[in-house]
Amino acid sequence: MHTLVAAGTEEQMEEQEPADYQAQRTGMETPAIDLGEHVTDLGLAVTRGISDILAPYGLFPVDFSLLRACLRMGECTATQLGEVVPTDPSRISRVVTKLVDLGLLRRRRLPDDRRMVMLTLTDEGNELTSQLCGRTQAYYAALMEGIAAEDLRTFASTTARIRDNYHRLEGAG
Repeated sequence: MHTLVAAGTEEQMEEQEPADYQAQRTGMETPAIDLGEHVTDLGLAVTRGISDILAPYGLFPVDFSLLRACLRMGECTATQLGEVVPTDPSRISRVVTKLVDLGLLRRRRLPDDRRMVMLTLTDEGNELTSQLCGRTQAYYAALMEGIAAEDLRTFASTTARIRDNYHRLEGAG
């Protein structure tokens, strides 16, 4: 971090070294990176690659997220999927219908409560989801090639703290 030694008006000092001046003025360290730009770039690298893997199957990342959740959870409801995949209930419903129509998911009504609809992967859905999980993991490995394990642990820890800070700020607002 630079130390300001130049004399001048606040506007001149801010023009010379805005991050350092703001840190001195507010008493807070200003990050030297544009978090939004880095997150956007990373998100594009991940989602575009995953989209390319899914496209031949007519699937989108949200479709795959639901399939993966069904693979992990076994039998579940659309409401449970909505708790795992952050999207609105109407979109969950549309995606579930699409996946049922593609023969990847199966709906089953409970005999004792016909209102409850349970969802499970079909054999084809299970096979395809497992295959796609392997391909996406290989893609993630390629993205992380040459990055030391310690750097990846630091990345995971840092993103978890940023997420926690977001939830803290969200709760304070």
